[in-house]
Amino acid sequence: MTFDSATRPLPDAQAALAAAQGPRATAELLSSLATHPDAGVRAAVARHPNTPPHTLGLLAERHPTEVLTNPALTLLRLAHPHLLSEFPDMGVAALAALPAAPEWVQDAAMRHESVNAVLAVARRNVLSEAKVRMLAESALWQVREAAAQRPDLPADLLGRLASDDDYDVRKAVALRPDVPDSLLEGLAHDTHSMVRSHLARRLDLPLKLILQLATDEEADVLSALARRMDLPHSVREALMASAVEGVRAATLQAWAVPETWLRLAEHDDDPEVRAALARRPHLSADTLLRLADDESETVRRALLERDDLPDEAVTRLARSPEQDIRLHVASALKLPGTTLDVLMRDTDPAVRTVLAVRPDLGEARLLHLCRDENPEVRRAAALGEGAGPDVLKLLCLDTNAGVRRTAALHPELIEAQLATLSADPDAGVRLNVASRFELPERLRQMLSADPEPVVAQEARRPERSGDHLLRP
Repeated sequence: MTFDSATRPLPDAQAALAAAQGPRATAELLSSLATHPDAGVRAAVARHPNTPPHTLGLLAERHPTEVLTNPALTLLRLAHPHLLSEFPDMGVAALAALPAAPEWVQDAAMRHESVNAVLAVARRNVLSEAKVRMLAESALWQVREAAAQRPDLPADLLGRLASDDDYDVRKAVALRPDVPDSLLEGLAHDTHSMVRSHLARRLDLPLKLILQLATDEEADVLSALARRMDLPHSVREALMASAVEGVRAATLQAWAVPETWLRLAEHDDDPEVRAALARRPHLSADTLLRLADDESETVRRALLERDDLPDEAVTRLARSPEQDIRLHVASALKLPGTTLDVLMRDTDPAVRTVLAVRPDLGEARLLHLCRDENPEVRRAAALGEGAGPDVLKLLCLDTNAGVRRTAALHPELIEAQLATLSADPDAGVRLNVASRFELPERLRQMLSADPEPVVAQEARRPERSGDHLLRP
C-alpha cells in the first residue's frame, strides 16, 4: 500500500497501520505517523527499523517496549554512542523502568541529566550493589531518598543517609524496618520535625523513644504520636489535653479511644476536634443529631462524609447556612421526604436546580418546581426522569424558550405535546423536536416545511440511527 507522506496521515487507522508496517516506509513517513491518534499505529512506528532516532525518542514514553525491541536499535547505538542522552527524559525513564531494560539502558538513564530518568533506575526492583551505592551518593536528593527506601541498601550506608543534609532522605530512613536503635535515637533528636513525626509512626518504635517524643513541642510530631495504640495512659491523657493545635483532634483518629474522650470532644472549643469526632464510626444517633446542629461548618462538613446519618440529622444539614453543604445534601443518593421538602423551600436556586433532577421527587414536588420563578430550576425539572403528563404539559407551555427546548427532548412526551412544540414560535424548540429519534410522520412532514431552513433540514435528515440521547 502506498501512502503520501507529503500529506497528513490518513484518519483511517487501518490504512495508517498498513503504511507504518510497510518494509519500505521512509523516515519522513514514519515521523509523520508517530503522532497518529491510534496507539497501534504509533506502536508500529516505534518497532519499525527505519524510524529515525529523534522519533523513537518521542515515542519511548508511551511505547517503551516497542522502542527497546526495535531491530535497528543496536545499529543506532553504534551510530549514536550517546543515543539516550538525546531522548526526552520521560522517554528514558519509561525505558529504564521496563523489567527487561538491559544494563546499557540503566547506565544511560543514571547518566541522564534529568532526575526522572535516574529515579526510574532507583525504583527498579533489582539492582546491583554498585548501582545502589551510586544512587545513595547522588547529588540529587530525590535519588538519595529513593535509595534510602530500597530494601537492598547496604547496611554501611544507613548511617550516612540517616545524617543526610536533606530531611526527606532522613525521613525515608526513619521508616526503614532495619534501622538499629542507635540510629533511631539520633533521628529522635533530628532538627526537622517531619523526620521526628515519621519516626513517631514506626510500628516498632522503642518505648524509650515514645516517651521522648511525647515531650516534643511540634504539632506534627505529637499528632503522629497521638494516633498510636501503644501509648502509656499518662501520655494519652497528656495528648488529649494538649494545647498544641491539632493534637487533640489527632487523638480521636486512633483506632480506639475511651468513651470519656468522646464526651469531652463533643464540647471541645476547637472545631477540628469536634470534626474529628464527627468522623468516628459507631457514634450514637443523639450525638450525630447534636453535631448536625454544630455552630461550626467544619463539623457539619465532616458529617457529610458519613453514610449512616439518621434522617433527622440529614434534614438538619439541609438547613445549613452554607450553600455547599445544602448542595451536597441535595445530591445525595437517598433522602427522606422531610429533607426533600426542606430543600424545596431553599432560597438558593442552585440548590433547587440540583433537587429538580432527582428521580425520587414525586409528581407533586416536580409540579411545584415547574412553577419555580427561576428558569434554570424549571429547565432542570425538564431533565428529570420522573416527569409525568401534568409536569410535561406545564413545561411545554413554559414562558422561557430554553425550558421548552429542553422539554422538547424529553422521551416521554405524548403526540399532543409534540404537536404543540412543533408549532412553537421559537425555532430552537422546533429544531429539538425535529431532531427526535422517534417522531410521528405527520409532524416530521410539517417540520420539513418549516420556514427556518435549519429546522427543515433537520426534519428531512434520513440517517437517525444512534441519534437518540442517552441520559446519565
